[in-house]
Amino acid sequence: MTDKIIELLKNSGADAWEVSDKVTQAWEFYFIKHELDQNRVRDVEHISVTVYRKLEDGKFLGSASQEINPTASVEEAQKIINDLYERASYVKNPYFELNKEQVTVNNKDYDVEQTARDYIEALQQIPETSTEDINSYEIFAEKTTRRFVNSEGIDVTVVCPGSKVEVVVNARNDQHEIELYRMYESGSCDKAHLIEELTNTLKFGKDRLVTKPTPNLKKATVLFSTEDASELFKFFAMRMHASLKYRGYSDCEIGKSFAEDVQGDKITIKALKELPNSSKNYPVDSEGAKTKDMYLIKDNVPENYWGDCQFRYYLGVKDSYIVGNFQAEGGSSTEAELRQGTYLEPVEFSDFSVDIITGDIAGEIRLAYLHEGDKVTPVSGGSVSGSLPELINNMKLSKELKQYNNVLMPSVIKLENVTIAGNE
Repeated sequence: MTDKIIELLKNSGADAWEVSDKVTQAWEFYFIKHELDQNRVRDVEHISVTVYRKLEDGKFLGSASQEINPTASVEEAQKIINDLYERASYVKNPYFELNKEQVTVNNKDYDVEQTARDYIEALQQIPETSTEDINSYEIFAEKTTRRFVNSEGIDVTVVCPGSKVEVVVNARNDQHEIELYRMYESGSCDKAHLIEELTNTLKFGKDRLVTKPTPNLKKATVLFSTEDASELFKFFAMRMHASLKYRGYSDCEIGKSFAEDVQGDKITIKALKELPNSSKNYPVDSEGAKTKDMYLIKDNVPENYWGDCQFRYYLGVKDSYIVGNFQAEGGSSTEAELRQGTYLEPVEFSDFSVDIITGDIAGEIRLAYLHEGDKVTPVSGGSVSGSLPELINNMKLSKELKQYNNVLMPSVIKLENVTIAGNE
């Protein structure tokens, strides 16, 4: 069907066009405790089409997108394309050009069945007890084959694995019971990482039952040691996104440091073509642009903007792409060195976010550990807040790194003078 759609687009009168054909083959398993409740095999295809139309003598470029069912007739596909051509006249974006460089890809096959088996084996190795155990879990093991074709001559097919597991953990005592939800994504199954994370989750559940109210610390040292910390680095990476820069939401300038008088560690973030076991290891991005390793930020100095071809074109950026894998480099201290003194270590939030425009940090504490020398107290309630642009001068990063799917980052991040609202 994709080839038929391409022929229709070539004869449609469109000034440019793109087609993405994505086929996902998946095995899914649903367990209650460790008993299989149901399973299924999924084979799904989605074909999406974008039509571009020059407007006002090429000053503007309109566009419209829609999916076309793989089982559609030629007549149905033609009607949709005609409609897209008409709708494209209603949008007026400044003119830009699509990606042109053709990329040769050597794909390999992936064993979806083995990935599913690895997840089942890993989950059976979790050290459960009579008071902390796994309630249920769902496993999704996938292989995606994606073909991208555009009017500039790009025609590339890539194959990539992807997997996800959702787990519900219960912890209980004589008074009450709580439930913790986790979702992990990766390429294939990382058994060691999954076992470590769920073992920690069982401990968090146990400690959550015996917490004390978070004290009103006002300003405190905070140590981030879970996947939530990736939101801190996401803020910096998004400051280099071409669309945010073009729209005036980012003040980052290539070659100009965004932080002066730094007392802690400087920020270095790289885009990676490949990251072992990531679900984002595509040799080309979703618009056909070639992926590669490159610095986005090096020692607090912006080096490269990234993002979709439209906004890269507006900024005059030619050699970049939509980044899938990120690495934030480690700092000057070991994790053990950062874990000295008095600090609060939040490990469970009802939600944790960093506003990508302002850098405002916000998180409601469900579980944190108050470290006072050798004394460690589980606490709950209250919140963490602050302005990341104001806190980065004293940010400290561990030398050790930890990976969460498509992000490799310091295992521990330490911030000073974070606002802590307690609930004592």
